[in-house]
Amino acid sequence: MGHSLKLITTLAVVLACMSAGEIAPAVAQEAQPQSWPEVKCARYRTAWSEALAHRGMKGLSREFIERHDAFLASGCTARGHVCPRSAEELELANMMVVAAMNAGTASTFPPFSCRK
Repeated sequence: MGHSLKLITTLAVVLACMSAGEIAPAVAQEAQPQSWPEVKCARYRTAWSEALAHRGMKGLSREFIERHDAFLASGCTARGHVCPRSAEELELANMMVVAAMNAGTASTFPPFSCRK
């Protein structure tokens, strides 16, 4: 449990710094301003990459990863149907909801849902 709290805290700090402009992604000098949906997706994508780098892929099914990758590939606009089934998937999904909220998005932004 302490490991999860540490990861959530790390993600929250990184996203808070990004929101405050203390950590800025490298951009070309003449880059067009990003829309709010693009900013949200970029922040979420960064948090996802950091979470996977920190915790690894153990316990995550191919379907879970592929569906999440499709969400990211859509620019975070595709209706999410990424269903966490294992304990590890649920833990990661919960972390990503917290990270997304810390990045200024609604808790409904991440693609996690399970159909009956």
